[in-house]
Amino acid sequence: MPAKPTPTESSSDSAGMYSRSTATRWLIRLALWAGGLALAGLASILMIVAIALAVAFPNLPDISDLSDYRPKLPLRVFSAEGNLIGEFGEERRNLTPIQNIPKVMTEAVLAIEDSRFYQHGGVDYLGIVRAGLANLGKAKSQGASTITMQVARNVYLSSEKTFTRKIYEILLTFKLEHLLTKDQILEIYMNQIFLGNRAYGFAAASEAYFGKPLKDITIAEAAMLAGLPKAPSAYNPISNPKRARSRQLHIIDRMLENGFITAEEAANAKKQELIVKSGNNNGRVHAEYVAETVRQLMYAQYGDETYTRGLNVYTTIRASDQDAAYKALRRGIMDYERRQIYRGPEKFVNLPTKPQELEDAIDDALDDHPDNGD
Repeated sequence: MPAKPTPTESSSDSAGMYSRSTATRWLIRLALWAGGLALAGLASILMIVAIALAVAFPNLPDISDLSDYRPKLPLRVFSAEGNLIGEFGEERRNLTPIQNIPKVMTEAVLAIEDSRFYQHGGVDYLGIVRAGLANLGKAKSQGASTITMQVARNVYLSSEKTFTRKIYEILLTFKLEHLLTKDQILEIYMNQIFLGNRAYGFAAASEAYFGKPLKDITIAEAAMLAGLPKAPSAYNPISNPKRARSRQLHIIDRMLENGFITAEEAANAKKQELIVKSGNNNGRVHAEYVAETVRQLMYAQYGDETYTRGLNVYTTIRASDQDAAYKALRRGIMDYERRQIYRGPEKFVNLPTKPQELEDAIDDALDDHPDNGD
Protein backbone atom coordinates (compact mmCIF):
# COMPACT_ATOMS: atom_id res chain seq x y z
CA MET A 1 0.00 0.00 0.00
CA PRO A 2 1.46 3.38 -0.88
CA ALA A 3 1.93 5.77 1.97
CA LYS A 4 -0.57 8.63 2.22
CA PRO A 5 0.87 12.17 1.88
CA THR A 6 1.26 13.96 5.12
CA PRO A 7 -0.61 17.26 5.68
CA THR A 8 2.68 19.18 5.35
CA GLU A 9 3.52 17.71 1.94
CA SER A 10 -0.01 18.37 0.65
CA SER A 11 0.10 22.02 1.66
CA SER A 12 3.53 22.46 0.02
CA ASP A 13 2.26 21.10 -3.30
CA SER A 14 -0.77 23.38 -3.16
CA ALA A 15 1.43 26.42 -2.52
CA GLY A 16 3.72 25.54 -5.43
CA MET A 17 0.81 25.15 -7.83
CA TYR A 18 -0.67 28.45 -6.67
CA SER A 19 2.62 30.32 -7.17
CA ARG A 20 3.06 28.88 -10.68
CA SER A 21 -0.47 29.79 -11.61
CA THR A 22 0.03 33.32 -10.31
CA ALA A 23 3.26 33.70 -12.30
CA THR A 24 1.53 32.44 -15.43
CA ARG A 25 -1.30 34.94 -14.98
CA TRP A 26 1.19 37.79 -14.55
CA LEU A 27 3.10 36.74 -17.66
CA ILE A 28 -0.14 36.67 -19.63
CA ARG A 29 -1.05 40.12 -18.31
CA LEU A 30 2.40 41.51 -19.20
CA ALA A 31 2.15 40.02 -22.68
CA LEU A 32 -1.31 41.56 -23.14
CA TRP A 33 -0.12 44.92 -21.85
CA ALA A 34 2.95 44.82 -24.17
CA GLY A 35 0.76 43.83 -27.10
CA GLY A 36 -1.70 46.60 -26.29
CA LEU A 37 1.07 49.19 -26.04
CA ALA A 38 2.55 47.99 -29.35
CA LEU A 39 -0.84 48.21 -31.06
CA ALA A 40 -1.43 51.65 -29.55
CA GLY A 41 2.01 52.79 -30.74
CA LEU A 42 1.38 51.41 -34.22
CA ALA A 43 -2.02 53.07 -34.33
CA SER A 44 -0.46 56.38 -33.25
CA ILE A 45 2.20 56.15 -35.95
CA LEU A 46 -0.40 55.31 -38.59
CA MET A 47 -2.53 58.21 -37.41
CA ILE A 48 0.41 60.62 -37.58
CA VAL A 49 1.31 59.36 -41.06
CA ALA A 50 -2.31 59.68 -42.17
CA ILE A 51 -2.49 63.27 -40.88
CA ALA A 52 0.83 64.10 -42.57
CA LEU A 53 -0.40 62.64 -45.86
CA ALA A 54 -3.73 64.46 -45.58
CA VAL A 55 -1.90 67.75 -45.04
CA ALA A 56 0.79 67.17 -47.69
CA PHE A 57 -1.24 65.64 -50.52
CA PRO A 58 -3.27 68.78 -51.40
CA ASN A 59 -0.03 70.76 -51.60
CA LEU A 60 1.59 68.47 -54.17
CA PRO A 61 2.30 70.11 -57.56
CA ASP A 62 0.32 69.15 -60.63
CA ILE A 63 2.37 66.58 -62.54
CA SER A 64 0.06 66.15 -65.53
CA ASP A 65 2.42 68.22 -67.69
CA LEU A 66 4.99 65.42 -67.49
CA SER A 67 2.76 63.25 -69.66
CA ASP A 68 3.77 65.66 -72.46
CA TYR A 69 7.37 66.22 -71.37
CA ARG A 70 8.87 69.38 -72.87
CA PRO A 71 12.09 70.44 -71.13
CA LYS A 72 14.11 73.57 -71.80
CA LEU A 73 15.95 73.19 -75.10
CA PRO A 74 18.61 75.62 -76.39
CA LEU A 75 18.68 77.51 -79.67
CA ARG A 76 20.94 75.67 -82.13
CA VAL A 77 22.43 77.15 -85.28
CA PHE A 78 23.59 74.78 -88.03
CA SER A 79 25.42 74.99 -91.34
CA ALA A 80 23.76 73.91 -94.59
CA GLU A 81 25.13 70.38 -94.08
CA GLY A 82 23.84 70.16 -90.51
CA ASN A 83 27.09 70.89 -88.62
CA LEU A 84 26.63 72.78 -85.37
CA ILE A 85 27.74 76.42 -85.56
CA GLY A 86 26.44 77.81 -82.28
CA GLU A 87 24.30 76.98 -79.28
CA PHE A 88 22.51 79.43 -76.98
CA GLY A 89 20.65 78.56 -73.79
CA GLU A 90 21.04 77.94 -70.07
CA GLU A 91 20.78 74.16 -70.41
CA ARG A 92 22.61 72.19 -73.06
CA ARG A 93 20.14 69.43 -73.89
CA ASN A 94 19.23 67.24 -76.85
CA LEU A 95 15.81 65.67 -76.22
CA THR A 96 15.99 61.97 -77.13
CA PRO A 97 12.99 59.60 -77.03
CA ILE A 98 13.49 56.45 -74.98
CA GLN A 99 13.36 54.23 -78.08
CA ASN A 100 16.32 56.16 -79.55
CA ILE A 101 18.50 55.85 -76.46
CA PRO A 102 20.88 52.90 -76.96
CA LYS A 103 20.25 49.90 -74.75
CA VAL A 104 23.79 49.95 -73.38
CA MET A 105 23.22 53.46 -72.00
CA THR A 106 19.97 52.62 -70.20
CA GLU A 107 21.46 49.40 -68.84
CA ALA A 108 24.50 51.23 -67.46
CA VAL A 109 22.20 53.70 -65.69
CA LEU A 110 19.90 50.99 -64.33
CA ALA A 111 22.87 48.94 -63.12
CA ILE A 112 24.18 51.70 -60.87
CA GLU A 113 21.08 53.77 -60.07
CA ASP A 114 18.12 51.38 -59.86
CA SER A 115 18.58 47.79 -60.98
CA ARG A 116 15.03 46.86 -59.89
CA PHE A 117 13.40 49.81 -61.68
CA TYR A 118 11.00 47.66 -63.68
CA GLN A 119 10.07 45.48 -60.66
CA HIS A 120 9.15 47.97 -57.91
CA GLY A 121 6.31 50.47 -57.73
CA GLY A 122 8.39 53.59 -57.29
CA VAL A 123 9.78 52.94 -53.81
CA ASP A 124 12.15 49.99 -53.63
CA TYR A 125 11.53 48.58 -50.14
CA LEU A 126 14.05 45.79 -50.71
CA GLY A 127 16.62 48.38 -51.74
CA ILE A 128 15.91 50.41 -48.60
CA VAL A 129 16.52 47.36 -46.40
CA ARG A 130 19.68 46.49 -48.35
CA ALA A 131 21.00 50.06 -48.07
CA GLY A 132 20.19 50.11 -44.36
CA LEU A 133 22.14 46.92 -43.76
CA ALA A 134 25.03 48.22 -45.85
CA ASN A 135 25.09 51.44 -43.83
CA LEU A 136 25.54 49.66 -40.48
CA GLY A 137 28.95 50.51 -39.15
CA LYS A 138 29.80 52.80 -42.08
CA ALA A 139 30.54 56.48 -41.77
CA LYS A 140 29.40 57.14 -45.33
CA SER A 141 25.83 56.09 -46.00
CA GLN A 142 24.37 54.56 -49.14
CA GLY A 143 21.23 55.97 -50.69
CA ALA A 144 18.10 54.07 -51.66
CA SER A 145 16.47 56.58 -54.01
CA THR A 146 14.91 55.02 -57.09
CA ILE A 147 14.90 56.62 -60.53
CA THR A 148 11.26 57.65 -60.05
CA MET A 149 12.14 59.33 -56.75
CA GLN A 150 15.02 61.17 -58.43
CA VAL A 151 12.68 62.39 -61.20
CA ALA A 152 10.25 63.70 -58.57
CA ARG A 153 13.08 65.45 -56.73
CA ASN A 154 14.84 66.90 -59.78
CA VAL A 155 11.73 68.19 -61.53
CA TYR A 156 9.61 69.47 -58.63
CA LEU A 157 11.53 69.61 -55.37
CA SER A 158 14.64 71.19 -53.89
CA SER A 159 17.75 69.29 -52.80
CA GLU A 160 17.35 70.08 -49.08
CA LYS A 161 17.40 67.05 -46.79
CA THR A 162 14.34 67.39 -44.56
CA PHE A 163 11.64 65.00 -43.37
CA THR A 164 8.91 67.10 -45.02
CA ARG A 165 10.64 67.07 -48.39
CA LYS A 166 11.07 63.29 -48.15
CA ILE A 167 7.33 62.88 -47.59
CA TYR A 168 6.60 65.03 -50.63
CA GLU A 169 9.13 63.04 -52.64
CA ILE A 170 7.50 59.71 -51.79
CA LEU A 171 4.01 61.02 -52.52
CA LEU A 172 5.13 62.46 -55.85
CA THR A 173 6.77 59.14 -56.63
CA PHE A 174 3.49 57.29 -56.21
CA LYS A 175 1.70 59.88 -58.38
CA LEU A 176 4.32 59.56 -61.11
CA GLU A 177 4.08 55.77 -61.10
CA HIS A 178 0.28 56.04 -61.39
CA LEU A 179 0.31 58.65 -64.17
CA LEU A 180 3.23 57.52 -66.34
CA THR A 181 4.62 54.28 -67.68
CA LYS A 182 8.05 53.03 -66.66
CA ASP A 183 9.48 53.95 -70.07
CA GLN A 184 8.10 57.48 -69.80
CA ILE A 185 9.67 57.93 -66.37
CA LEU A 186 13.00 56.60 -67.61
CA GLU A 187 12.86 58.88 -70.66
CA ILE A 188 12.37 61.94 -68.43
CA TYR A 189 15.27 60.88 -66.23
CA MET A 190 17.62 60.27 -69.16
CA ASN A 191 16.88 63.73 -70.59
CA GLN A 192 16.42 65.80 -67.41
CA ILE A 193 19.36 64.86 -65.16
CA PHE A 194 22.27 67.32 -64.87
CA LEU A 195 25.60 65.72 -65.82
CA GLY A 196 28.07 68.58 -65.54
CA ASN A 197 29.72 70.73 -68.21
CA ARG A 198 26.35 72.46 -68.79
CA ALA A 199 25.00 69.16 -70.15
CA TYR A 200 21.50 68.02 -69.24
CA GLY A 201 20.62 64.48 -70.27
CA PHE A 202 22.86 61.75 -71.61
CA ALA A 203 22.61 62.78 -75.27
CA ALA A 204 24.07 66.20 -74.48
CA ALA A 205 26.65 64.63 -72.16
CA SER A 206 27.83 62.28 -74.90
CA GLU A 207 28.46 65.28 -77.15
CA ALA A 208 30.04 67.32 -74.36
CA TYR A 209 32.47 64.68 -73.08
CA PHE A 210 33.14 62.45 -76.09
CA GLY A 211 32.13 64.59 -79.08
CA LYS A 212 29.91 61.85 -80.51
CA PRO A 213 26.16 61.19 -80.77
CA LEU A 214 24.61 58.99 -78.11
CA LYS A 215 23.77 56.25 -80.63
CA ASP A 216 27.49 55.56 -81.14
CA ILE A 217 28.31 55.16 -77.43
CA THR A 218 30.37 52.15 -76.28
CA ILE A 219 30.03 50.15 -73.05
CA ALA A 220 33.05 51.90 -71.54
CA GLU A 221 31.74 55.36 -72.47
CA ALA A 222 28.23 54.54 -71.24
CA ALA A 223 29.64 53.41 -67.90
CA MET A 224 31.62 56.64 -67.61
CA LEU A 225 28.53 58.76 -68.27
CA ALA A 226 26.37 56.65 -65.94
CA GLY A 227 28.67 57.59 -63.06
CA LEU A 228 27.94 61.31 -63.39
CA PRO A 229 24.43 61.63 -61.83
CA LYS A 230 25.67 60.88 -58.31
CA ALA A 231 28.10 63.83 -58.33
CA PRO A 232 28.81 65.50 -61.71
CA SER A 233 31.77 67.52 -60.40
CA ALA A 234 33.38 64.71 -58.40
CA TYR A 235 33.20 62.15 -61.23
CA ASN A 236 33.82 64.52 -64.15
CA PRO A 237 36.21 62.75 -66.57
CA ILE A 238 37.72 66.11 -67.56
CA SER A 239 38.51 67.56 -64.12
CA ASN A 240 38.68 64.34 -62.05
CA PRO A 241 39.80 61.54 -64.39
CA LYS A 242 41.02 59.20 -61.61
CA ARG A 243 37.76 59.26 -59.64
CA ALA A 244 35.76 59.03 -62.86
CA ARG A 245 37.78 55.97 -63.91
CA SER A 246 37.25 54.28 -60.54
CA ARG A 247 33.49 54.75 -60.72
CA GLN A 248 33.43 53.62 -64.36
CA LEU A 249 35.05 50.30 -63.40
CA HIS A 250 32.54 49.83 -60.58
CA ILE A 251 29.63 50.40 -62.98
CA ILE A 252 31.04 47.90 -65.48
CA ASP A 253 31.17 45.35 -62.66
CA ARG A 254 27.55 46.18 -61.75
CA MET A 255 26.50 45.71 -65.38
CA LEU A 256 28.16 42.29 -65.34
CA GLU A 257 26.51 41.33 -62.03
CA ASN A 258 23.06 42.25 -63.39
CA GLY A 259 23.58 40.23 -66.57
CA PHE A 260 23.57 43.25 -68.90
CA ILE A 261 26.95 42.36 -70.41
CA THR A 262 29.14 39.28 -70.65
CA ALA A 263 32.46 38.77 -68.90
CA GLU A 264 34.28 39.24 -72.21
CA GLU A 265 32.48 42.53 -72.89
CA ALA A 266 33.29 43.71 -69.37
CA ALA A 267 36.99 42.90 -69.81
CA ASN A 268 37.11 44.69 -73.18
CA ALA A 269 35.30 47.73 -71.76
CA LYS A 270 37.80 48.01 -68.91
CA LYS A 271 40.68 47.95 -71.42
CA GLN A 272 39.21 50.59 -73.75
CA GLU A 273 41.06 53.91 -73.64
CA LEU A 274 38.61 56.78 -73.68
CA ILE A 275 39.23 60.00 -75.57
CA VAL A 276 37.60 62.81 -73.58
CA LYS A 277 37.06 66.27 -75.06
CA SER A 278 38.94 68.98 -73.22
CA GLY A 279 37.18 71.98 -74.76
CA ASN A 280 33.61 73.08 -75.34
CA ASN A 281 33.83 73.87 -79.05
CA ASN A 282 35.87 71.01 -80.47
CA GLY A 283 34.63 70.04 -83.92
CA ARG A 284 32.40 73.09 -84.36
CA VAL A 285 32.42 75.30 -87.42
CA HIS A 286 34.06 78.69 -86.82
CA ALA A 287 31.15 80.96 -87.74
CA GLU A 288 30.61 82.85 -84.50
CA TYR A 289 29.44 86.08 -86.13
CA VAL A 290 26.86 84.22 -88.21
CA ALA A 291 25.61 82.41 -85.10
CA GLU A 292 25.32 85.67 -83.16
CA THR A 293 23.39 87.29 -86.05
CA VAL A 294 20.95 84.38 -86.01
CA ARG A 295 20.56 84.66 -82.24
CA GLN A 296 19.67 88.35 -82.50
CA LEU A 297 17.10 87.70 -85.24
CA MET A 298 15.49 84.87 -83.27
CA TYR A 299 15.41 86.91 -80.07
CA ALA A 300 13.71 89.80 -81.87
CA GLN A 301 10.91 87.41 -82.88
CA TYR A 302 10.58 85.02 -79.90
CA GLY A 303 12.01 86.94 -76.94
CA ASP A 304 13.22 84.92 -73.96
CA GLU A 305 11.62 81.75 -75.37
CA THR A 306 14.46 81.75 -77.89
CA TYR A 307 16.66 79.99 -75.34
CA THR A 308 14.15 77.39 -74.09
CA ARG A 309 11.85 76.23 -76.91
CA GLY A 310 14.42 74.21 -78.88
CA LEU A 311 14.63 76.21 -82.08
CA ASN A 312 16.93 74.77 -84.78
CA VAL A 313 18.08 77.25 -87.42
CA TYR A 314 19.79 76.08 -90.61
CA THR A 315 21.85 78.69 -92.45
CA THR A 316 23.21 78.76 -95.99
CA ILE A 317 26.78 78.62 -94.67
CA ARG A 318 28.74 75.66 -96.04
CA ALA A 319 31.03 74.20 -93.37
CA SER A 320 33.90 73.46 -95.78
CA ASP A 321 33.83 76.98 -97.28
CA GLN A 322 33.61 78.57 -93.82
CA ASP A 323 36.52 76.49 -92.53
CA ALA A 324 38.67 77.42 -95.54
CA ALA A 325 37.84 81.11 -95.12
CA TYR A 326 38.60 80.99 -91.38
CA LYS A 327 41.98 79.30 -91.91
CA ALA A 328 42.92 81.64 -94.76
CA LEU A 329 42.09 84.74 -92.73
CA ARG A 330 43.94 83.46 -89.68
CA ARG A 331 46.97 82.46 -91.72
CA GLY A 332 47.02 85.91 -93.38
CA ILE A 333 46.87 87.71 -90.04
CA MET A 334 49.62 85.55 -88.55
CA ASP A 335 51.84 86.08 -91.62
CA TYR A 336 51.26 89.84 -91.35
CA GLU A 337 52.19 89.79 -87.66
CA ARG A 338 55.43 87.94 -88.37
CA ARG A 339 56.46 90.67 -90.84
CA GLN A 340 56.08 93.36 -88.19
CA ILE A 341 58.55 94.52 -85.57
CA TYR A 342 58.44 92.40 -82.41
CA ARG A 343 56.07 94.16 -80.02
CA GLY A 344 57.26 92.41 -76.90
CA PRO A 345 55.53 89.91 -74.60
CA GLU A 346 51.81 90.05 -73.95
CA LYS A 347 52.30 90.00 -70.20
CA PHE A 348 54.87 89.58 -67.42
CA VAL A 349 54.19 86.93 -64.77
CA ASN A 350 55.97 86.38 -61.46
CA LEU A 351 56.45 82.62 -61.26
CA PRO A 352 56.59 80.81 -57.89
CA THR A 353 59.43 78.45 -57.04
CA LYS A 354 57.40 75.38 -56.00
CA PRO A 355 56.87 72.99 -58.95
CA GLN A 356 53.13 72.46 -58.40
CA GLU A 357 52.46 76.18 -57.89
CA LEU A 358 54.60 76.91 -60.96
CA GLU A 359 52.44 74.71 -63.19
CA ASP A 360 49.23 76.28 -61.84
CA ALA A 361 50.56 79.80 -62.39
CA ILE A 362 51.55 79.00 -65.99
CA ASP A 363 48.14 77.45 -66.67
CA ASP A 364 46.36 80.51 -65.25
CA ALA A 365 48.47 82.86 -67.36
CA LEU A 366 47.85 80.88 -70.55
CA ASP A 367 44.12 80.76 -69.84
CA ASP A 368 44.06 84.55 -70.17
CA HIS A 369 45.61 84.27 -73.65
CA PRO A 370 44.11 81.19 -75.37
CA ASP A 371 45.18 80.06 -78.82
CA ASN A 372 41.58 79.08 -79.77
CA GLY A 373 42.75 75.52 -80.34
CA ASP A 374 44.42 76.33 -83.68
